[in-house]
Amino acid sequence: MNDQNEYQQDAVDRILAQWQRERPDLDCSPMGPIGRLKRCAVLLEQLLESAFERFDLSTWEFDMLATLRRAGAPYCLSPTDLFSTLMVTSGTMTHRLKRLETRGFITRQINPVDARSMLVQLSSEGLELIDRAVEQHLENERHILAGLPADTLAVLDSSLTALLRVLEK
Repeated sequence: MNDQNEYQQDAVDRILAQWQRERPDLDCSPMGPIGRLKRCAVLLEQLLESAFERFDLSTWEFDMLATLRRAGAPYCLSPTDLFSTLMVTSGTMTHRLKRLETRGFITRQINPVDARSMLVQLSSEGLELIDRAVEQHLENERHILAGLPADTLAVLDSSLTALLRVLEK
């Protein structure tokens, strides 16, 4: 049995060991943090999706409804603002908007500034749903992070902020 204080290898450690064995001439150290970030992203996505399923929402549905909710009253954005924020194509956005409209979570309104375009607005049902879902989402995130001490979380957040700034340049 391993001592609790003894370092336990993760999946990325095993991959790095394989590369070290097969290609000892390469410095594979960049694979460590990037591999762990990718693995964390996949595992986090699974954990987050499980909470959204309780509300019969997919991740993208939650994201779209949350984006409209964060916009503030009257919870309305242009499709362009939505797809820019959510980083999807306009074609993908059109399909997703149709689905949310069919489910009764959004309505489309004529843009008072430009009658040639439409605005997307949360319906009362969509607003009620996202308000409940975001509460559960935050509780789920607290649960996911509960195993990390506060100082570790602060360092992690700071480090990820620095990485994000580099990547967003």
